[in-house]
Amino acid sequence: MDAIDRLKILSTDSQYDLSCSCGTSKNPREHRRRRQDGSWLYPVSLPSGGKGIILKTLASNVCTSDCAYCPLRNGTDSVRRCSLSPDEIADLFLEQNRRTPLIGLFLSSGIAGTADRAMQNLIDTASILRKKHRYRGYLHLKIIPGASEAAIEEALRLSSHVSLNIEVPGEKYFRNVSRYKRFDEDIIRPIRYIAEHSGKQTEHPRVKWSSQFIVGATSETDAEIVRYMGAMYDRLHLNRLFFSAYQPPPENRFQLDDGSQNRRADREHRLYQTDWLVRKYGFKADELLFDRNGFLDLARDPKQVWADAHPEFFPVCLNTADKNTLLRVPGIGPTAAAAILRCRSIRRLGCWTDVPLSGALAARAYRYCVFS
Repeated sequence: MDAIDRLKILSTDSQYDLSCSCGTSKNPREHRRRRQDGSWLYPVSLPSGGKGIILKTLASNVCTSDCAYCPLRNGTDSVRRCSLSPDEIADLFLEQNRRTPLIGLFLSSGIAGTADRAMQNLIDTASILRKKHRYRGYLHLKIIPGASEAAIEEALRLSSHVSLNIEVPGEKYFRNVSRYKRFDEDIIRPIRYIAEHSGKQTEHPRVKWSSQFIVGATSETDAEIVRYMGAMYDRLHLNRLFFSAYQPPPENRFQLDDGSQNRRADREHRLYQTDWLVRKYGFKADELLFDRNGFLDLARDPKQVWADAHPEFFPVCLNTADKNTLLRVPGIGPTAAAAILRCRSIRRLGCWTDVPLSGALAARAYRYCVFS
């Protein structure tokens, strides 16, 4: 196979990793439909607004690991195994960037041999781009589970962003996912190193990092995932967390007529909403509510669940409430809260026609608000 044919295979196989933090669709189900005019090109939303395109691929889909949730795991006969060299990846990226200006490159890999051997291919690619071709744009390198501190340090030096997927909330679930990898040594140890050496007040202040949970690969509850989520944001200075509903390999999909795949997708959607509440709305992870079995309500969004459980907090006065209070109101997000604050700095809000909310959002907020 030539390099383009291998890129097509490896880019398609990279779809299982969502930790592409330069942007995502607001609808998490769009993650798996983002491929644009080239199978390796993904449209993304930028933190500053607007859209861009990123090249996303694996360096290799050869893997010695046995992760139960991964279609690329060792021993899967249906996978067309191939790899790209660091020079090939750099050349393909730069050629595409000349034809269609790209936001950057997201590069991951299967564990071909040892973790550090796989990491070296990613590091060598980044080094070629940074040093040989003087590329100064966005580079996101995946940290391979079990990578040494020296390899992580080199990746941090070359990257704009790194990620390492935690996959499940704790050792007891990880044992059901992989016998090849060790949770504390291969996942938690490098995550802690990344957290200590990236971000503000470190030697790599501009490098961000993200992680991902696989939802429904084991018997974990939403409450356990959210508890880990809160700790990762509070203690490890995580920049972004992603969630991916477990997709059984093709040979097992005939078992899914019980609706379990749809339930996992709905859980993924609700977990993204909880993440948004924690990152953007000022909620703490321990404020979020679950049913008696530890799962989020699939019929109502988690902010609505919180509001319905706290009638003592309402009604909120739209003319006097601060931003954090406004953000607790169903239908009011950060943009709307900022618009309300701007409007009332000019004039007093007297009725709903004065409130900068769309009809649907105003209808949600109506019973939770007053004007005096």
